[in-house]
This record gives sequence, C-alpha cells and structure tokens, in this order.
Amino acid sequence: MKNRPVVLKLGGELLEGPGTLTAIAKVIKRASAKRPLIVIHGGGREIDAALAQVGIPKRQVDGLRVTDPETLDIVVSVLAGSINTRFVAAINSVGGKAVGLTGGDAGVAPVKKAAPHKATSGDTVDLGMVGTPDKAPAPALLALLCKAGYVPVIACISASKDGKLFNVNADTLAGSLAARVKAKRLVIAGGTAGVLDKRGQTIPRLNSTQIAKLVTSGTANAGMVAKLTACQAALKGGASSVVIVDGRQASRLAKAVALEKTTATSRVVK
Repeated sequence: MKNRPVVLKLGGELLEGPGTLTAIAKVIKRASAKRPLIVIHGGGREIDAALAQVGIPKRQVDGLRVTDPETLDIVVSVLAGSINTRFVAAINSVGGKAVGLTGGDAGVAPVKKAAPHKATSGDTVDLGMVGTPDKAPAPALLALLCKAGYVPVIACISASKDGKLFNVNADTLAGSLAARVKAKRLVIAGGTAGVLDKRGQTIPRLNSTQIAKLVTSGTANAGMVAKLTACQAALKGGASSVVIVDGRQASRLAKAVALEKTTATSRVVK
C-alpha cells in the first residue's frame, strides 16, 4: 500500500458494552477517513462465557488458549459470528464502511498449526487447534478494500493451506499482519494503561532488553507476554512504530491511531 495503514488490535473487553462499542466505532470512522485502517479484534471473555455455558473448561498458557475441536467450534461461533457482526454493524451505523472478515479470507492471514509451546513455567504444551502465522506476502484483498475506502474488521480465526480452521491469538495475528503490510503504526488497545511496572505505573518506552526482564521476572502477565511478543514481531517485520494503549477512553485511542502522543501508552522500540 502506497499510503501505509495503521493496524489496530482491540481486546474483546472493549467491545462488550454498547456505549463503548459506539465510541470506538466513531474513532474508527474518523481515523479511516484520513489513513487506511485495518482492525483486528479478540473476544476472550465472551468465549469464556460461551464455554462455561456448555460446560467446556477454559485452558490457557501464557495468554494462549489451548483449543480442542469442541473449543474451536465455540471460538469460531463467538468471534466470526456474534462479535464480528455486531462490531461491523456498529461502525457502519455511525457512517463508517466496515467489512467483516476472518484471517481465512483470500489470504488475509494464512496460518499453520502452532508448534508445542514452551511456557514461561518451563513446561512444553501442545496448544491443539491453534494457528501461528505462515509466511505470505501482503494481502491483496486488504489493499483493495483500503484503497476503496473500506475498513477491514478481522476476527482472529484462520485456516491452513489444506483448509483446516485454527484459533489464532489476536495479538499474534495483529503483529504478523502489521509486519506484512509494513504498517505505519500497530496499535494494541486493551483494558490496561499500557505496560505496567511492579508499582502499577505505565512504562512509557520499552526495548527488547526491558521486555525480556519483564517476562522473566513475571511482571508481565500472561496476556501481556503475547502482546509484547507481537509488538516485537511487527517491528522486526517492518512496521514503523508500535504502541500499547489504554483503549477504555476513546480520546486516547483516537490519538494513538492518529499517530499522536497520548497518556496511558507504552511505546515498544527495537
């Protein structure tokens, strides 16, 4: 893409309430009028609730969901069904031009089965039907949609070359996609004030050495480990900048996607 896009990953917790959903939809509508915007979303808490309803236990390792076939069915239903459809409708209702996708659509985010995961605890765990990004060029579909003024909204489900479906960690997918499209910025937005130190204070700037210390010391929790790994992958692959931002306030999110400085934000550098 000649006009390099911003890639925005939104934690599912930001999309649950109608008020917050509408506020985020307005941010996306305004931002996409100025620069191509690609959105990836998660939905962990809604998946957890759906699993609990049918009596399937939740299993996670370092923020990665262990996914058996029964769990995968729920994940696909929640992410690609209810959340994605609701989110796309919200953006379009405020005047945006959103299109709902999954990673499996036309080479958006091809994956392969993830290798056994070496956990921070030292254990090695088979994650089951979890995909990890496969090598691929920048997705032509996203370039076409962005050029036409549409906002791709991608649920973190994808498929392998032989057509098998996989659950994909949303942060991992966002980091990989930001690298493939050489994003101007990757914004990872969630329900915390950036990356926090032991005192609960936002760390404004993080390099690889600092990230390693946060992980080995246990200061970075399981979900944050996945985010930090995704940030490093994006930078290594060619994204210009990466920030982890508190997405609970629309004004902060708007500044982050507009490439402006804002509070409650951690910038990740090489």
